[in-house]
Amino acid sequence: MSILSGLFSSDMAIDLGTANTLVYVKGKGVILNEPSVVAYHVKDGVKKVLAVGEDAKLMLGRTPGSIEAIRPMREGVIADFDTAEEMIKHFIRKVHKRTTFSKPKIIVCVPHGATPVEKRAIRQSVLSAGARRAGLIAEPIAAAIGAGMPITDPTGSMVVDIGGGTTEVAVLSLGDIVYARSVRVGGDRMDEGIVNYLRRQHNLLVGESTAERIKTSIGTARMPDDGRGIAMTIRGRDLLNGVPKELEITQAQVAEA
Repeated sequence: MSILSGLFSSDMAIDLGTANTLVYVKGKGVILNEPSVVAYHVKDGVKKVLAVGEDAKLMLGRTPGSIEAIRPMREGVIADFDTAEEMIKHFIRKVHKRTTFSKPKIIVCVPHGATPVEKRAIRQSVLSAGARRAGLIAEPIAAAIGAGMPITDPTGSMVVDIGGGTTEVAVLSLGDIVYARSVRVGGDRMDEGIVNYLRRQHNLLVGESTAERIKTSIGTARMPDDGRGIAMTIRGRDLLNGVPKELEITQAQVAEA
């Protein structure tokens, strides 16, 4: 039976990111790139999956009491086991478009600093989601292979991988990691910095998605030469009187945040 299922399945690689999950299928390339978000409808204590990925991300910060939008990945590893399993299942089904005879072999990227417990949680989630076999690969090695770096040569190759939850820096040589450091700081922490800055300096409350839009549109860590840079208009809630408020934010303010 396992030989049969192997014939009818497409082996895949999954990058389970804190912000986005990417799925690569052998021979087809990256065919899925969606946010790592799951929305649940809670009724009488029973959770029912409402949306996953792009549709669920739109609900973040905008849900009524009965609907919960969860990000199962935190700092590159699984924070909510059941939700992560549901998300992986959904993405595998979306990629396969069929359920019969489709138990793929799956390889998953994990942060270099992940503990054995965290690695086991990822492997278990993937197997429970319907994988025939699950393998793990360190993110710096996967990034170096993807970038076409000569990692098998006896020369040092350096990789800096900034993700949503973690930043990995590694030096690779002869097909393995010589030195690596993984810090649990990434794009999410930048979003938090923007949210906190606007709350502190302008008494304006903005959501995750607005902070991310500011970061991707005018984000900079270096102060602009003219001391101001590009500006954009954002909307949020005034914390003093609770009414909606519009504000112009500049690149200089983002750099300060």
